[in-house]
Amino acid sequence: MLNYIVLTALGENHPQIIEKCSKAIKECGCNIIDSRVIALGKELSLSMMLSGSWSAVAKLEHMLPSLKKKLNVEFQFRRTSPPDKPAQGLPYAIEIVSMDRIGVVHDITEFLVNNDISIQDMFTNTYLATHSGTPMFSLNATINIPVNISISAIRNDFNDFCDRLNLDAIMEPVK
Repeated sequence: MLNYIVLTALGENHPQIIEKCSKAIKECGCNIIDSRVIALGKELSLSMMLSGSWSAVAKLEHMLPSLKKKLNVEFQFRRTSPPDKPAQGLPYAIEIVSMDRIGVVHDITEFLVNNDISIQDMFTNTYLATHSGTPMFSLNATINIPVNISISAIRNDFNDFCDRLNLDAIMEPVK
């Protein structure tokens, strides 16, 4: 029987972190099921879902304190269960660009939650506009729209919401 663990690591942005973490996972007999790595400023954030036998997961948990000291990385982990069968829904992608402002991520996620739309993944970024230097914001997400929601109605509501907040947005089905 497989056991599951979610592991996150945060440390100085250095490729050695990814290599050493994946080596430790391999040596313990665990498998990486899903992972995300992102450089955030001078830091590196690594999130993974792992599986393995009870003893392999326990061995990894026991190894993390020494790996933390060796790599100067903070680890958090939690035992979990295998992913549930996803709720029936329609996968859609949204892309949003706007001037950057405090609270824009909250406003967008609040709209999605209030419409019973789940977020499968989401990436945000800020940058300076090429010609003007204006602080800009971008968001890319994959969402799951419940089958009982009218696509036409939710698109109209989403477009109205984005117009009110001056967000340039696209919502389209994932192909």
